[in-house]
Parts: sequence; structure tokens; C-alpha cells
Amino acid sequence: MNSDRQEAAEEDAAGQVRDALFDSSDDEEQEEIPEEFTQSWSSISSDPMVDVMQEIAVRAGISPFYVSFVLAPLASNASEVVASMFYAAKKTRKTMTVSLSALEGAACMNNTFCLSIFMALIFFRGLAWQYTAETISIVIVELIMALMVRSSIMTTGEAFCVLSIFPLSLVLVATLEYFGFD
Repeated sequence: MNSDRQEAAEEDAAGQVRDALFDSSDDEEQEEIPEEFTQSWSSISSDPMVDVMQEIAVRAGISPFYVSFVLAPLASNASEVVASMFYAAKKTRKTMTVSLSALEGAACMNNTFCLSIFMALIFFRGLAWQYTAETISIVIVELIMALMVRSSIMTTGEAFCVLSIFPLSLVLVATLEYFGFD
């Protein structure tokens, strides 16, 4: 019986967090943002974002790929990261599961979507292929994550493995490029 109460309290807490993040209060009427505005904003802000990442790479003296590999996912998934931080702050099994599931789903979806768009551009535009190392890294990361998220319980050790995948993928790209994969 105590477990039922605890689960109900966790669901209520998760609902409160969700409401605080995504819903307006009953007294306020939430305005819907026109799709044209969001598309225009994306078009206007994307070019300066690319320029900023390029300049960071130039000033740091490193490849633009590595800078964009770190900053672009954070910029494009900021809402998922913030929402997951609020969920994880509750420190219950259910909210941690929601947090990790949201982040894992967003990462896999973004990687798959961007990789397919990228490959289609190369194919249909007849561009030179120079991204073998990066593509191998993305596919390997997705396969590892697909295997890891199949379990219903994630241990602390598995969490550290997931955290280590990102820096290890950068090392993999650098290693593959060192051995001649462009």
C-alpha cells in the first residue's frame, strides 16, 4: 500500500513539473506562436549560429567539426536538456526514467534524421564524400545506445558508460582521421 502512495506521489510530482514547464495557469490564456514566425526565426538565427561556431573553432585552433559536434546538439536540444534536468532533480525512479528516455530518444532521433539528410544531400548533389570517420562514429554510437536502452533498469555503471560515449566518439573520429579515413 505504501508503494502505491509513493508511486502516486511521484506521478503527481512529475505532473506538477510537466505543468510548470509546459502549461500556462488556468487564469492565463496561452498564445500560440505562428509557424511562420518560428520558421523565420530559425532561418534568421541559423546562419549567425554557424558563423559563431566557425569563429570559435578558428580562435581555438581546432576543427570546426569538433566545435559543432559539441555545441550544435546543446543548442538544438536545449529545451529537452532543461526539461530533463527538472525531471531528474526530483530524484525518483519514475522521473529519472522519463528524463533519460527523453534525452535518449531525442539524441537518436536527431542523429538518425541529420545523418539521413546529410547522406541525401551528398547523394543528390553529387558532393565529394569526406565524412567517413564521422559517419562511422555516429553509426557506432547509435548501435551502442540501441543496445543499452533495451534494459528496463539503468545502473550507475551504465550511466557512466553512456556519459563516456560522447568523448569516446570524438576520440574515435580523431583516430580514424589519423589513419586516413577522411
